[in-house]
Amino acid sequence: MSTRPCPARRSPTSSRASPPSAKRKRRPRRSLRRPWCRCRRARAPASPPDPHQRSQRKAGSKGPAFLFARFFRDAPQPETARPVKAWPCQCGFGAVRLDTVSANQPRGLPAPPDPPAFLARMGDAGLAIAAHDWSEIPMGFPQAWPPALKVAAGMMLASPIPSFLAWGDEALLLHNDAARALLVARGLGARFDDVFPIPAGLPLLRRARAGESVVQECVGFTRDNGEAAWCNLMFSPVCGDEGQVLGVLVLCNDITARVRQERAHRADERRYQALFESMDEGFCVIEFFDGPHGPDSDYVHIMANAAYERHAGIFNVVGQTLREVVPEEADAWVARYGAVLRTGEPIRFEQELVATGRHLELSSFRIEPPELKQVAVLFQDVTARKRAEADLRGLNETLESRIAQALAERERTEEALRQAQKMEAVGQLTGGLAHDFNNLLAGISGSFEMIGARLAQGRAGEVERYLTAGQGAARRAAALTHRLLAFSRRQTLAPRPMVVNRLLPDFVELVRRTVGPSIKVENVAATGLWPTLVDANQLENALLNLCINARDAMPDGGKIMIETSNRWLDGPAAREHGLDPGQYVSVSVSDTGTGIDKATLERVFDPFFTTKPIGQGTGLGLSMVYGFARQSNGHVRIYSEVGHGTTVCLYLPRHLGEEEVETSTTAPYAPHVQADKTVLVVDDEPTVRMLVVDTLSELGYACLEAPDGAAGLRILQSGRQVDLLITDVGLPGGLNGRQVADGARALLPRLKVLFITGYAENAVLNHGHIEYGMEVLTKPFAVSDLTGRVDRMLGEA
Repeated sequence: MSTRPCPARRSPTSSRASPPSAKRKRRPRRSLRRPWCRCRRARAPASPPDPHQRSQRKAGSKGPAFLFARFFRDAPQPETARPVKAWPCQCGFGAVRLDTVSANQPRGLPAPPDPPAFLARMGDAGLAIAAHDWSEIPMGFPQAWPPALKVAAGMMLASPIPSFLAWGDEALLLHNDAARALLVARGLGARFDDVFPIPAGLPLLRRARAGESVVQECVGFTRDNGEAAWCNLMFSPVCGDEGQVLGVLVLCNDITARVRQERAHRADERRYQALFESMDEGFCVIEFFDGPHGPDSDYVHIMANAAYERHAGIFNVVGQTLREVVPEEADAWVARYGAVLRTGEPIRFEQELVATGRHLELSSFRIEPPELKQVAVLFQDVTARKRAEADLRGLNETLESRIAQALAERERTEEALRQAQKMEAVGQLTGGLAHDFNNLLAGISGSFEMIGARLAQGRAGEVERYLTAGQGAARRAAALTHRLLAFSRRQTLAPRPMVVNRLLPDFVELVRRTVGPSIKVENVAATGLWPTLVDANQLENALLNLCINARDAMPDGGKIMIETSNRWLDGPAAREHGLDPGQYVSVSVSDTGTGIDKATLERVFDPFFTTKPIGQGTGLGLSMVYGFARQSNGHVRIYSEVGHGTTVCLYLPRHLGEEEVETSTTAPYAPHVQADKTVLVVDDEPTVRMLVVDTLSELGYACLEAPDGAAGLRILQSGRQVDLLITDVGLPGGLNGRQVADGARALLPRLKVLFITGYAENAVLNHGHIEYGMEVLTKPFAVSDLTGRVDRMLGEA
């Protein structure tokens, strides 16, 4: 820093001065360097301070012996500037040396020097102006300011609202205490446009410097913290003696709180108005006044919402009196609301507004204080409800006839729905049948054609291969029809009383061989299981189907659980399962497979529905199980959850009789000729009749034929010897196979009867209960089964 001689130090007689050529004596270095005077013109004298001044400093006087290095309390101070000893300079500002120390070295801080008179008692801002370093600012030190600036600064500092003073051509800024919070940076001596926080003030400053007093209200700006704020600005020029503008006094009245309050109030008013106008009910405020008909004999509508017109049917009601709107009905309405006004008790009532034909439901209450003579009314149009009530009364008078009509219509609708569902099922069934039987018939017909061709060529040795293929296709066709009959609940069953647990040991072994070693098969048989009336072979087929499905649901292995238990189903439980209340034997097959989703679960019993790839399933497995269960007077239920496996449970009714223990069977009879036995074959299908007759004739039996039941009875009535009757169940001509058998038993009580049929009518076969000496053989059958059955029956005779 360059130094200039202080005016107080220019005396040539100063004892401290020494010629330049004189050699200075080096003095010991001291911890306290000689300070600079604040006037920055020369160093302070090196002589020690006056003892009187030292005693004043100890007494805590406010003399200029100690000064603060920094004054602003709001500025960030990463380091603390502590005051050091200084000696007064003749310039009157004292001397100070700024030694910066860390904040963890506290020192006692003496009071700052007294400010100039016009800055005294002007708060922190006055002290800040007095202590500010003005040496490099054109305004200079406050002691040298012109009177106009001092007066304007005093007015600005004394103002209770945020105020600024922009002085000179450069608009250097001063501010009071209230304005400090608005500044974006330290503002003393800074340019107005650099620190003034309100951008809208810059054009106003230019106008004021041109001599115009400017006022602008509700000016918005943003605080340092991003908060929106508002103020009123007044820019007044400060003129000199000759009328020239020396500066501008800026008053900034912060009205943020008021603006926010007004905005909140307006928002509340808008919200109230929106709610008022959006109310679905009509609303109005009426005010009573004295009219020609007496005190409080009329009222005027002072407020009404948009729904008033919609509900009451009266337009532009605000400002109109009651007797102007509905003069004929005025007394009735005045009586209603007048009572509310006098008593202050709210009321609710219904009344017709005859003028518009509206029925109104109203509620009313008094608006306090009573001196206002105002009543609020809330109402809605209930004309539609009144009409509905009248219509309801009329409908109640014709309730019975309408119910009968509705029920009839419902039955027609349900019948149409059932028919549509039936046709859909038939279409699905016939489509699946056509596909499967076309494949089977192609194999059968093709085999016969190849057999004929080879025989014609004399290549009889190659016929065996085609015979095998044709027979295999025929067996598959028989299995398909068997499943169809099971689904239609018309398969031939031979039920007998039995305990299902006796089938399980051998059946479980069969399942283990079928599903493979990767799947564990367990059996849980209930103790004391009730007997049930069921066809054991068909039950095993149904359970095997379920186990195969369980195997397919566990490609990575798992566990199959076969369980039996006794179930007693009461009314609600039976209805839930689609059964009659009572006692049932349940047989369930559970797996730990992939499970079935809800959409698929609803269709699992539909015929030909399968989730397996094409060629790996017929879609009749579960359909057959369902048909078998229903034909056995039971039901089947399925429970499944994706990822947690599936359980299929068969419910079979309990048989109250004893279990029928099956006796050990003897070896089958070997075919042999019995020339003394005669068999009567009754069947309307010539091919079947020919096949049976030719087969039995080759065994040496004498055979008689009849195409229908009447012809068969005529043969029996002719007196010819008949040892065995083989008859189809479904015969044309008015007599079925059971009626033919009953007629034959009337003539020959010990006659053996073998029914051969493609399906079993429960009514014909008495629900599976046939008499002794009668048996059933299901079509299609193997020739060996026919001959074995005939030999055994005739051998027993």
